[in-house]
Amino acid sequence: MTLQQFMNEAISPWMREDGPDSDIVLSSRIRLARNFSQYSFPILADEVDLERISSFIQEEYENQSFQNYESFSFIPIQELTPVERRVLVEKHLISPHLAEQGQSSAVLISENEQVSIMVNEEDHLRLQLYFPGFQLSEALGEVFELDDWLEEKVNYAFDEKRGYLTGCPTNVGTGMRASVMMHLPALAWTQQINRMIPAINQLGLVVRGIYGEGSEATGNIFQISNQITLGKSEEDIVEDLQSVARQLIEQERKARNRIMEQSSKRLEDRIYRSYGILAYSRIIESKEAATCLSDVRLGIDLGVIENVSRSILNELMVLTQPGFLQQYAKKSLTPSERDVLRASLIRERIQLEN
Repeated sequence: MTLQQFMNEAISPWMREDGPDSDIVLSSRIRLARNFSQYSFPILADEVDLERISSFIQEEYENQSFQNYESFSFIPIQELTPVERRVLVEKHLISPHLAEQGQSSAVLISENEQVSIMVNEEDHLRLQLYFPGFQLSEALGEVFELDDWLEEKVNYAFDEKRGYLTGCPTNVGTGMRASVMMHLPALAWTQQINRMIPAINQLGLVVRGIYGEGSEATGNIFQISNQITLGKSEEDIVEDLQSVARQLIEQERKARNRIMEQSSKRLEDRIYRSYGILAYSRIIESKEAATCLSDVRLGIDLGVIENVSRSILNELMVLTQPGFLQQYAKKSLTPSERDVLRASLIRERIQLEN
């Protein structure tokens, strides 16, 4: 797949598929941090060693295939414009940290964008694999096989007592971050989520926004992930996260049913008002767009709005981000110009559904 294809498609191919509990869980992700044993970690390594790592990954894995993940593309970060870097961040293919890195950083992306391997970020390699819906165990099994595939040619930095060694001490051990992206509008509306977050944190998990650490939970989308990587096996970490996610799914469904029973007309009014704003606005800011998209997605899931694709939330949440808007316009845009173009693209997308 060409760089232009990665840039032009707002929604990754794997995101078009439904998974278990996909009315609430948008995606499941497993990320592994790995380092070459013979080189210093990126924070201390010199540019020559980092370039050796980058060149090795390109030579060994570019255009290669692993199981169903075909034709990996190698993309050097230094060759991207600031807008192109931002687009890859908005699609969750690279981290904001990698987008700021220099000439030796890169990313290896599978054709369906389900797998991306960041090179010379905080660690030499960061493998991430996504599944649609609530499929953490499936993602874990698949990423283990991907990890073994890479380890056939890479000697990892590993200690018998401490596990995998990483650039940040908080990742030592398994080097794993498991996460689920959840749409929790009913818990947010009833403010129950505010009481749940402290309890979730006490279980060794963390609740963040759609783009991870430091990001805001816009559009009622929350990322729940593990904080502990040392002293537990990967399977135990995933089981703990699954247990909390199942409870959140159950509580979200109960909250949705309760709102429908007690305030159905008020809920329908809110959903259709948001749909009207998206369908007819000429100017819309990103935060308002995210809120309205969340309302419409809930309306679709509850059957209030019919004949509109559920994937519209996933697609427009990416398509209306600053990077994608400027990529689409093929020029830099002021915030006010982005608000106008955002409204136009949303209107066009809704008209396609109709």
